[in-house]
Amino acid sequence: MIRTPLRPLARILPARARGENPDLIERENLAQRHSEMEARARTRAEGRLLVLAAFFVCAYVAIGGRMAMMATSEPAEPVSVSGSAIANQRADIVDREGRILATNFETFSLYAQPPQMVEPLLAAEKLVSIFPDLDHERLVKDFTGSRKFLWIKKKISPEQMQAVHDIGDPGLMFGPREMRLYPNGKLAAHVLGGASFGKEGVNAAEVIGVAGVEKQFDDYLRDPANGGKPLELSLDLSVQHATEEVLYGGMKLMNAKGATSILMDVHTGEVISVASLPDFDPNERPRPPTSGFDPSESPLFNRAVQGVYELGSTFKIFAAAQAIELGLVNPETVIDTRGPLRWGKFSIRDFRNYGNEMTVSRIIEKSSNIGTARLAQQIGAERQRAFLGELGMLEPTPFEIVEASGGQPLLPRNWSELSTMTISYGHGISTTPMHLAAGYAAIANGGRLVKPTILKQTGPRLGERVLSKEVAEASLEMLRRVVSSGSASMAEVEGYSVGGKTGTADKPKPRGGYYEDKVIATFAAVFPTDAPKYVLIVTLDEPEIIAYGEDRRTAGWTAAPVAAEMIARLAPLLGLRPQIEPARISGVTLTSN
Repeated sequence: MIRTPLRPLARILPARARGENPDLIERENLAQRHSEMEARARTRAEGRLLVLAAFFVCAYVAIGGRMAMMATSEPAEPVSVSGSAIANQRADIVDREGRILATNFETFSLYAQPPQMVEPLLAAEKLVSIFPDLDHERLVKDFTGSRKFLWIKKKISPEQMQAVHDIGDPGLMFGPREMRLYPNGKLAAHVLGGASFGKEGVNAAEVIGVAGVEKQFDDYLRDPANGGKPLELSLDLSVQHATEEVLYGGMKLMNAKGATSILMDVHTGEVISVASLPDFDPNERPRPPTSGFDPSESPLFNRAVQGVYELGSTFKIFAAAQAIELGLVNPETVIDTRGPLRWGKFSIRDFRNYGNEMTVSRIIEKSSNIGTARLAQQIGAERQRAFLGELGMLEPTPFEIVEASGGQPLLPRNWSELSTMTISYGHGISTTPMHLAAGYAAIANGGRLVKPTILKQTGPRLGERVLSKEVAEASLEMLRRVVSSGSASMAEVEGYSVGGKTGTADKPKPRGGYYEDKVIATFAAVFPTDAPKYVLIVTLDEPEIIAYGEDRRTAGWTAAPVAAEMIARLAPLLGLRPQIEPARISGVTLTSN
């Protein structure tokens, strides 16, 4: 490094010798040094300005490029990122055709921060006028007390939100909410169940299922890994609507206090429609009944899977089918039907005298208790219980709603010979209508077990064989004769071949015993019998009509005609064409050529 001295002695010493002033030389040297320093500083500053200019040019180019990309891209709402851990997204629920059954709806909640309120008394008065269900005195107490925060409404409509906004009090605030919406109102209410708020915050709320498929598939519906893929149910919205409409009309016409129906595909187990009345609107799900209240009195009670009933003579076809399967009888075997049939102090009687003997087919056609009990005696208790177990009659159904697990069949403590006889005609054992639908589906599809499901399937789901194909066909023929010429003639539907069985059972009292004037009436139908596709179960709770001057409560007079009306309405919706028998042309004689 070369150091330049502040005093240039090489010039100063000769200058002194010549008598010149050395200070001039020193000032000149200092000025030269300052000039060089200024030049270096200027060069350094120019370099920095150049780098800064380049930085700004790059920044403006990047911003301009981003603006150009945004200008040419699709518009999208900005997503705000908050520290809330509440996940409020929930997948839709759709029917088998993709029609919406349950979806999400953006709304707002209303809360108050009393310390920020200007006129709490006026605000309370106006809020009560907007929401009549609010307690004015309670609001005044909360607004003027020591509370810092309180919820007023968890969800409000846009009109209500505007009305609250017009109050103009800064202490009334809104929080965004995602609520569950059921656009079809009461339709399929017991299947959908309903949803409510779980974990809540000011800016978000967790939506959780509280009943039905909403609760059964809560994890799936809330799982973001599914990418919002909807839950596809087996229900058909059009069929469900027609079912509920006909069932409601039939319940009112028959003066019943409740009703249920199930339509099931016999090859897949898919439940195409299921209704329980009375029902409710899942958008405004009512509170569960208080303790000490009969659950069946609540509209929340799902009679299809929670209603455990003695289903009466609908069970007779199972006894006949098993007896034929075991080789004990055939449809034309003659059975002793003389009555009453006594077992100890108990007697089994028929509704009317059908004669001293009947064939197995006629026992089912005329619904003979004595004849069916005779078949059960030949089958025996162990084999009967094993067969009903194979049909799934001894355990809750696997139907995928949470309420189904509560439908535990009621079985006799001691499965005696007497129990075997009464169970053969549907007394002494209580099951749900869903159990009955699955049992009849096994007969209709050729003897294969199916499990009822609420989920859409892509093809048949036939389980293990419980009856041979020949026995299933023979049983189906007997069911057809019940409608064509037996106890269920009012279930005949023109153009459709319907088979089925009626069942009337005395209704049990809550504390034991049976009512003398109250029954559970059921009709189990299979259609069309020439190529079975569907099983329909209709059950009425305490039906009663007056016909021909008499009170009528039996299923042949109540449940059967309701089922007939339902089949007539549903068959075209299911794509089933009526088969019209050709009529003879009046006045024309056909001759050969």
